[in-house]
Amino acid sequence: MRVSDLQAKDVVSLMDGKKLGRIVDIEIDEGGQVSYFVVEPRRFFRFFSNSGEVSVRMNQIKKIGEDVILVEI
Repeated sequence: MRVSDLQAKDVVSLMDGKKLGRIVDIEIDEGGQVSYFVVEPRRFFRFFSNSGEVSVRMNQIKKIGEDVILVEI
């Protein structure tokens, strides 16, 4: 699976069913492993929103489906 495939999926919290946004970036450590994904809310007017990006670590991802990525945050 490519990062571009992941960026097309909505990230949803298992705790409350809230849509967190979509993956916009990844952080890779010195060893070449993915540290976390950066998720940003999809809003038309982002500059009016006070909610920012969320970091999702690999161990927080519970399921990657066809349309969504389920995370436990």
